[in-house]
Amino acid sequence: MPATAAIPVNPSIVQRFNGLDQGQRLRLVLGVVLFVAIAAVGLVMGRQAEWRVLYSNLPDKDGGAVIAQLGTMNIPYKYSDGGGAILVPADRVHDARLKLASLGLPKGAVAGFEMMESNRFGMTQFQERLTFQRGLEGELTRSIQSIASVANARVHLALPNQNGFFRDQQKPSASVLLSLHPGHSLDKTQLAGIVHLVAASVPEMDASAVSVLDDTGKLLSKPPESANGMNVDAEQLQYVQQLEQLYSRRILDILEPLVGPQNVKAQVTAELDFSQTESTTESHKPNLTPENSAVRSQQTVESINGGSSSGPTGVPGATSNQPPAASAAPINGQTQPLTAAGQSAAGGSSKKESIVNYEVDKTVQVVKGATGVLKRINAAVVINNIVKTDDKGKVTSTPLTDAQIEKMTALVREAVGFKQDRGDSVNLMNAPFVVEKPEQLDIPIWRQPEVTSLAQSLAWPLGTLALATLVLLGFVKPAMKALTESRPRAAHAQGHENQLDALESEQPERPQLVAPSAHADGVMTPSELRMEEARKLTRDNPAAVANIVKSWINGEAPA
Repeated sequence: MPATAAIPVNPSIVQRFNGLDQGQRLRLVLGVVLFVAIAAVGLVMGRQAEWRVLYSNLPDKDGGAVIAQLGTMNIPYKYSDGGGAILVPADRVHDARLKLASLGLPKGAVAGFEMMESNRFGMTQFQERLTFQRGLEGELTRSIQSIASVANARVHLALPNQNGFFRDQQKPSASVLLSLHPGHSLDKTQLAGIVHLVAASVPEMDASAVSVLDDTGKLLSKPPESANGMNVDAEQLQYVQQLEQLYSRRILDILEPLVGPQNVKAQVTAELDFSQTESTTESHKPNLTPENSAVRSQQTVESINGGSSSGPTGVPGATSNQPPAASAAPINGQTQPLTAAGQSAAGGSSKKESIVNYEVDKTVQVVKGATGVLKRINAAVVINNIVKTDDKGKVTSTPLTDAQIEKMTALVREAVGFKQDRGDSVNLMNAPFVVEKPEQLDIPIWRQPEVTSLAQSLAWPLGTLALATLVLLGFVKPAMKALTESRPRAAHAQGHENQLDALESEQPERPQLVAPSAHADGVMTPSELRMEEARKLTRDNPAAVANIVKSWINGEAPA
């Protein structure tokens, strides 16, 4: 009976896995688990949202309210290093801000006049006044914080209780504490604007009663005595610096077109007189004649002492009818008696006094000297040599001629307003400039900023890929190779098993084994004896032999 052909059967994955030894199974399972875990972590990290700042530097009360509302809206959040900011995913920043703004968050640490809306019934007059003061401070703080250079501000108002029974009322005052943004500062006009804003917002408050400080405790506003001309050294120094910069700019503007930019350096020193002088002169002119003098006052006194007769006395005629002579009183007010012509001594006497006061000429002249008068100016100018580069790239440096130096010196004198009688001086020198070549630091490529930034951005993806490759090559690939090699072995063993089953059931014809060749002396070697015993066992018990071969193929120990 002919032998039946063996049909190969593909074993299942479980059979292949069972066909592996324990070490191979462990490596395969561990490799698959690690590979899946690395792939999942890489996928999660790759899809991780970028975090952006939602709000920063919030008060604790507002921060807690914002966090509670974010949790209600199911928006993930986290804190920055130090807890100074609240971070949310970048694609949800604007959405979160709009939703929080619709709910009135954050309310802010500064409250204004909206505090007056929460007045409850039964508040005392003191509580109402205190609430109004806090609201006014909040409104002023908001206004000051709207300035671009101001990061934060606090306003303290001292509003005394006004009483109509007091004759002298105490004036209100204010203090402002400013926190500026890094790198920003306030100029005088901005400080004056803040002072005026606070003073104009409070009734009967003077600008001198407003003090402005920065976060370091430095007084930014002017002290009250500055208005009287005191403590102006800083202003004087600033004015001198501005004047010197103005003259230096003039020199550069007139010389740079001739020698080129960066080829001229100028320094100007100005001496100014800030002393204030005031002189008063009073002069009197000599007395003038009565016709040219102005009369201030005049007094005339006349008295007559006569006899019993009240009629005219003397010899009638032309002499007695003459008018009295002109007065001869001096200018200084001395008196002189006047007697009528032809009057009889026996008949009586008359007396007439005239006092005249004239205006005295007086001139008062007050002269006040100006401050900041330019006393002397000194200018020092250095000009580089003329540098030329030919077609071959050769650089030549040529000094200026004496005529060129003289012309440029004259230009500088005209630019600064040179005056010989004032003691001004102008010195112009020509010298080659020393050009310092920038030091080129040989930074390794792995320490360059762009390379470091690229490495940081690619560190996680490349690390994940390298780890996955290591797991794949070290664990998964050997296990898969063993699993693949067990497939043909299992198929070959299955074919032999089918043939052995056929041998056991059908007893097919088998070829006769060749008898071993005997030696000349008829004695067989040990190997030949074992071979003969195996052939005999095969002929006597083929099923046992088939089981032994099957165990050999499966890698199991024979029973």
